[in-house]
Amino acid sequence: MARPWLSCLLLSALVGPVAANVAPKFLANMTKKILPEDLPLGAEAFWMAAEDLDNDPLTYGISGTNAYFFKVTPATGEVKLASPLDYETLSWFPVNISVSDGHNNPVQKEFQVIVEDRNDNAPVFQNTDFSTTISETLPVGSLVFSVLATDKDTGPSGVVQYSIEGVTPSTGDSMDLFRILSNGSIILNGSLSYNNKSVFYQLKLKACDLGGMYNKSFVVQCSPSVFLSVSVVDQPDLDPQFVRESYSASVSEDAPQGTSVLKVEAVDQDRGINDNVTYVISNSTRPGWFAIGPDGVISVSGALDREQLLEEDEEVQVQVTATEVHPNIYGQEAKASVWVTLRVTDVNDHDPEFFNCSFPLCTFSPIEAQVNFSGSVDEHSSARIPVDGLTMAVYDPDKGSNGTFLLSLRGPDEAAFSVSPGKASGSTDVQVLVRSPVLVDYEEKTVMLVQVVATDSVSGNSSVASVTIHLRDINDHRPMFAHSQYNLSVFEHSAVGTVVASDVHASDPDTGEGGRITYSLLPGTGADIFAVDPDSGTVTVRNSKLLDRERQAVLYLTLQATDGGGLSSSTTLRVELLDINDNEPVVIGSYNIFVQEESGNVSVTIQAQDADEPGSNNSRLHFSLLPSTYSQNFSLDPDTGLLRNLGPLDREAINPALEGRIVLTVRVADHGVPVLSTEVNVTVTVEDINDNLPIFNQSDYTFLVRERDPGVLVGVVKARDADQTEANNRISFSLSGNGANNFLLRGSVLGPGQAEGRLSLPADVSLDYETQASFTLTVSAENPDPQGVEATAAVFVRVEDVNDEPPTLDPASLRGIRVAENGSQHGLVAEVVAHDVDTSAQLEVQLVDVICTKAGADVGSLCRGWFSVLANGSVLVNQSEAIDYEACNLVTLVVRAYDLMTDPRFQAYSDNGSLPITIEDINDNAPYFLPEDKTFVIIPELVLPNQQVASVRARDDDSGSNGAVLFSILQVDFVTKDGATTPFQGFFRISTSSEADVFIGNIELVTSLDSTLQGTYQVTVRAQDRPSVGPALEAKTTLNLFTVDQSYRVRLQFSMSKEDVGAKTNEIKEVLTQVTRTTVYIVDIQDIEPTARARGRSYLDAYFVFPNGTALTLDQLNVVIREDQDLLTQLLQLGLVVLGSQDGQKSDEPTLLRSIIVGLGVALVLVIAIMSTAFVCARKSYQRQLRAVKAAKEARKTAAGVMPPTSAIPGTNMYTTERANPVLNLSTKDLGFESQSSSSDMDHLSLNSLDDNSVDLEKSKQEIKKEPLHSAVGPETEPLSVVLAGRQVGFTNAGLDTTDL
Repeated sequence: MARPWLSCLLLSALVGPVAANVAPKFLANMTKKILPEDLPLGAEAFWMAAEDLDNDPLTYGISGTNAYFFKVTPATGEVKLASPLDYETLSWFPVNISVSDGHNNPVQKEFQVIVEDRNDNAPVFQNTDFSTTISETLPVGSLVFSVLATDKDTGPSGVVQYSIEGVTPSTGDSMDLFRILSNGSIILNGSLSYNNKSVFYQLKLKACDLGGMYNKSFVVQCSPSVFLSVSVVDQPDLDPQFVRESYSASVSEDAPQGTSVLKVEAVDQDRGINDNVTYVISNSTRPGWFAIGPDGVISVSGALDREQLLEEDEEVQVQVTATEVHPNIYGQEAKASVWVTLRVTDVNDHDPEFFNCSFPLCTFSPIEAQVNFSGSVDEHSSARIPVDGLTMAVYDPDKGSNGTFLLSLRGPDEAAFSVSPGKASGSTDVQVLVRSPVLVDYEEKTVMLVQVVATDSVSGNSSVASVTIHLRDINDHRPMFAHSQYNLSVFEHSAVGTVVASDVHASDPDTGEGGRITYSLLPGTGADIFAVDPDSGTVTVRNSKLLDRERQAVLYLTLQATDGGGLSSSTTLRVELLDINDNEPVVIGSYNIFVQEESGNVSVTIQAQDADEPGSNNSRLHFSLLPSTYSQNFSLDPDTGLLRNLGPLDREAINPALEGRIVLTVRVADHGVPVLSTEVNVTVTVEDINDNLPIFNQSDYTFLVRERDPGVLVGVVKARDADQTEANNRISFSLSGNGANNFLLRGSVLGPGQAEGRLSLPADVSLDYETQASFTLTVSAENPDPQGVEATAAVFVRVEDVNDEPPTLDPASLRGIRVAENGSQHGLVAEVVAHDVDTSAQLEVQLVDVICTKAGADVGSLCRGWFSVLANGSVLVNQSEAIDYEACNLVTLVVRAYDLMTDPRFQAYSDNGSLPITIEDINDNAPYFLPEDKTFVIIPELVLPNQQVASVRARDDDSGSNGAVLFSILQVDFVTKDGATTPFQGFFRISTSSEADVFIGNIELVTSLDSTLQGTYQVTVRAQDRPSVGPALEAKTTLNLFTVDQSYRVRLQFSMSKEDVGAKTNEIKEVLTQVTRTTVYIVDIQDIEPTARARGRSYLDAYFVFPNGTALTLDQLNVVIREDQDLLTQLLQLGLVVLGSQDGQKSDEPTLLRSIIVGLGVALVLVIAIMSTAFVCARKSYQRQLRAVKAAKEARKTAAGVMPPTSAIPGTNMYTTERANPVLNLSTKDLGFESQSSSSDMDHLSLNSLDDNSVDLEKSKQEIKKEPLHSAVGPETEPLSVVLAGRQVGFTNAGLDTTDL
């Protein structure tokens, strides 16, 4: 309170004469700067430019709440970005820029920073738990569901496009069943079906923006996929369906009414509705016979008669209609029908009955029923002959065993006849058959009588019909011969017509046509040789050629006599044929004789016969040998036909074309008249024996073959054999000798008795000169002689040498070596050795490939030039300085040996060999810190010792101990908001840990921090490796730990107890976080003392901290909360009543008192008189401020922009309402304020109310009018507003004006 006059006194003492120096000033364009929000840290933001007329060196700086975003180079004015920008959090902000020339006070100016939006946000769905239900009859094009996704970005980057990524189930038309519009509306694109398609769909949705620039490239941001569950609701749109396609059942024809026959069942096809179903019989082939109940049971409702259904297959067809109780979606009945087949089964309710008809013309009508029948039959008819003219049928309409009946005969003549069939079912034709032909005799009885009886097999009931049978007379006597056999003779080959017999006759006692006899020869032996006169019975020759004794010496004929009635008898005629010389001799069999040459003999009898009569000259034979080429070597006996050879036979003496066969011709003749003869060939085959050995065409053979030529022909050997048969002259070759298994000898036939053997190498075998240069073999020729005699010849094979062996690498020369990195080694490091067994080999070593790996992973071709391989196998370091362990720690040289002289047909290269070269690490890489996209914030009041407050990460590309990193803290400085730096040691420590190849330094608090300090802790961290040899390498970095001091601690009062507030802490914190977009740190929750004048019952102290380390002040919090009326309403519902700061709850009197004491001390030193005058001035000033404070107290109770309901006195802060004016106990028309310093105790009470620095938030629901921005030049400052601003209360009331005070 003593500050005004104290400042006046000090100013007069300090002001003195100085030289004029003009302060610098910023250029006119230093007002604002537009920066993209993705501007990288450390990038140039803008330059500060000022001019100084004195040309003094200028120093630039930035201050203010948002100064932490930038880092200034004081000497140049270059400003770089120090903290990330975020358009969505802070689209613009002011900073204070300053410039100083070192002589005048720094010149400050407010500078506006406008953040330009970038596409750094992906669309976000407002809800991720989507589900809906739709009707299966929903029309195509209808709305299914609506989703909403928002994008914090602006412009095209904030425009959201929706898409359907997938549909489950993924059947044929599911993907096209839905479509999504640009506004998030999901439209049905196809028809649904609860029964035929899925009853559930899951749509995978995604939202993407239209894209925009981000980090200097065009980027499209998309949200994570969300899922919409769509359930299909069934509708009654389908007719019911019977559970079976057809129904059938049986019922007895005597079933009583009410008998259950069958149950039908139908179900609603709308499975989601399952409506009840009623049943009716809508049609029937026999109406009234059956009925159906509500449960679908069909029962008998009338008398049944199976016999009425014979033309209907004994079945009744019933149509059952099932109807759903409720109509379908079209207001119509939903129904379905099915035909039911009911078979009526039989009972025995009919007797068999006779009808005068025959199948299939019987109709079994009553007019056809008859019991008297008649027929006729010939006398002496054979058994089983039916009575003709009888049309009788029996019919029983019953079925199965009920319709089965037995038929039998009775009556006077039942022994002469029988009935057929004896048993039948249903209906049958009836025949009366002759049973005893003897009893059926016309001469005895002309008419006979029988009765047919039909008896039911089940009931035993019967029916009888009479049958009258009339007999017809027949011819019953046969013609008879006197003898059963007659003996006759005739010369063979007699002329046609020669009479054989003329006295053979038969007799017949019948007269008339029945006594007239006709003769005939029955078919059989001789019937085609002889003929008979039909009237006289004379037998004559019919065929002379067939009359041959040698074919059959005796013939038996059957002569039949037949009367005019068709009766006949027969007798046998024995005809003996007499011989004549009519047959040539016949040689029996064929004669093919086989004998071995040299030792074999021919002894064979020629067998022949003559068919003429034995013992006569006609059958006596004579044998003779006809002359031929080789007949002189044989003899033949003329009577016996014995054939012999006269000497040894030699196969080789026979023409080879005959293949050893000698053909002799033998003639056989008889002694009859005339003489008859025949000839036969006798073939004598002289069988060859193996009596000749094979013979080679040479006694020895010499062949030349190149090595390594598999399957080639080596040479050919030939041999012959004089034997004539293949079995004896077949030659087979064999090979023997050292190395014979390397060759293949294949024999082939050149001709009869001639063969060759082709000596070759197998397809998979070749010779090797280095292994064996020549072979001495023996080839044998043999044929299948049991004695095993063979012919041999010598074979000499020489191998011609070629260069055919590939070189090889010496494994010992491919053992791994080690080479240090970074130019540590030069020149020769290894020697690759190659060998070749060929004497003419000329070898060189080639480099095939270079494999570069790091920790087992292929790193490409970066190490290919490090080493080189010479033709002599020398391995040299090619680029020593380029060898880098960190890039590649293993180099594998793939090498091979090449023989320049190798035959082109063979492999000239050795197998590839690998020479591993291990690169040894040296400590040539310093540790380096990994970039961290983090901002570290410390709230001293909340952070406890041993708690982690920040972290760093580092890596060292070396390996082992060379790459191990150890962290340490080199220096800690505290930089206040005004730029002052203070060293702080011992407040932090750092620990080292590692994950994979990344080392982590965790910075922990050692001791508690001063919560009143405002600024940033700058912690310098060192990362140092730990090599086993040589000096350690290190890197440094400085971390900024932003502090949030107690000045940002905000107190919120609630209308409930601290227990209730604690129970709702999470909910309160969630709303506050949502409205402020900060991290909310709750410090304390306590009840308010009942004696305190406060609106709430409890308070909650908290900090609201941004990710960049800044925090919300009370004023900023007030503005942010009031900008979102919905969230403000939620806070009021959670019990929030008052919003204030903790500092505002404390009195400023101690600070003011200290100022007064200091001011008074200085004043006493200067002059006592001035102190008296100052006291008077201070008293008057204090009285004015007291009145203003009282008015301010009342102002705090009114929300900003809300006018009091009562009228105000213009130009004052007085109101007509009682206790609304700090000027108490006076009429509102009395404006003598200066005399109201201590009028009553109410003044004291009002003054104490200043301790409650609060705002009534319950009235904040009223419409708030925002104050317009004041220009730099305006009316005089209103005192009450100054006071409220000093109290850090961010609310104003346009209805209050204390200027006149």
